Amino acid sequence: MIGELAALGAAICWTVSAVLYKEALLKVKPVSANIIRLTCTSAILLLFLAVVSKLGVLSSLPSYAFTLACVSGIIGLGFGDTLYMASLKLIGVARAVPITCTYPLFNLLWTVFLIGEQVTWSIILGAIIIVLGIWLLSKGRENTTEKQKKVLVEGVIFALATAIIWSISIAMIDVAVTLPETNTLDHALAVNTIRIASVALSLLILSPIIDKELGFLKVQKKTATALIGGGIVALGLGWFLLSYSFINTSEARAVPISSTTPLFSTLIGIIFLHEKVTSKNVIGSVLIVAGIFLIFMFK
Repeated sequence: MIGELAALGAAICWTVSAVLYKEALLKVKPVSANIIRLTCTSAILLLFLAVVSKLGVLSSLPSYAFTLACVSGIIGLGFGDTLYMASLKLIGVARAVPITCTYPLFNLLWTVFLIGEQVTWSIILGAIIIVLGIWLLSKGRENTTEKQKKVLVEGVIFALATAIIWSISIAMIDVAVTLPETNTLDHALAVNTIRIASVALSLLILSPIIDKELGFLKVQKKTATALIGGGIVALGLGWFLLSYSFINTSEARAVPISSTTPLFSTLIGIIFLHEKVTSKNVIGSVLIVAGIFLIFMFK
């Protein structure tokens, strides 16, 4: 049960962070936002490990687990999360979050094509339902202008690209924390910290190129606080909970539970962010979650 609760906790964390990011992205570029949250979150996690005398766990990780954590961070948090923030800025929480949460479908596709896992009726039906959900989320209102349609399409593309990139990153994390040498709570925390710190360092080094005006140094205090808060909730707590869930339950149970984020994000988008959510958006979010459950619960 603890593994399932950890996966649900991860879903809630990612919903809360999406709200914080959305507010902050009104005043900062996605790249600048990503640099701020990753740098500050990694510093806080390293400080936490030092306070609880767990820094030694970082050096005890096997080299292949360390490498997997670094590559996963650069791919998922560097490229993936920057696209995620761009999609949040363009199409909002209620649309962007459900589409990005289709990453389990792509995780499954990798196992089908690379490992040769058998394709069952539930996988095919689940995939069709998810695609239908994405289609509904990508539909604009009848009076949508051409410019708004273009923004919507761009946001949906960014969100789908995010899902693909996250699926690769999550597969690496799953391997890193389920090795016989690393399947403990301390190692899950260490893997997550290395994952975040590696991409934070990479982005800081590349900041003169990818953030030419060094916008991350000019962000207002309130905006920075929202980004850091979102980073701690999503990256510090959310990803740690997902890693921990992989240790205590199977991927087939953890992934669909962690993918219930769209249901929470739709409600929050309506209640707190006052986003214009249509019945198509709500149905699309529900279909995506249903499709993911169908794929993993009956595969």
